Amino acid sequence: MVALVSRHGRMLQRYRAGRRLVVGCIPYKFKIDKPCSESIDRTIEVLVISSQKGPELMFPKGGWELDETLPAAAAREAFEEAGVRGNFEGELLGKWLSKEQDKIHYMFAMRATEMLQQWPEMDRRERKWVTVAEARQVCKHSWMREALDRLEELVPSRSEPEVDIE
Repeated sequence: MVALVSRHGRMLQRYRAGRRLVVGCIPYKFKIDKPCSESIDRTIEVLVISSQKGPELMFPKGGWELDETLPAAAAREAFEEAGVRGNFEGELLGKWLSKEQDKIHYMFAMRATEMLQQWPEMDRRERKWVTVAEARQVCKHSWMREALDRLEELVPSRSEPEVDIE
């Protein structure tokens, strides 16, 4: 049985030089099941979630806690906020300083393998598969758009057979 409770509070949060360390991922899946020379926008979809603070859409992310590795924290956030599990592809997409310079964001690419019907924040968030172009339009943070650029470099423009995760 899986616990459907999110971690709360900042008592276990990691900080570096006064900046909160935040980790997340861009969950993605292939839309087609045969090799193609199409652009990444026609090849994959990425999963965005609604913010708890307003109507904006974003990728799953949250505080990196003291008892976790960086990838474990990214996997936990994807599970808690988006109800998705998967495999991390390649290395870290990068790290970015927030506009306010109070947070450092670390982002991974996650190839989605499972979409859960129930997850901890399902009553507080909506999730939606969108094209890379749509994600660029809806993500208000420039560092999220930059992470999408890095994802484009990482993911080949041809797909492997897709596993149905809906």
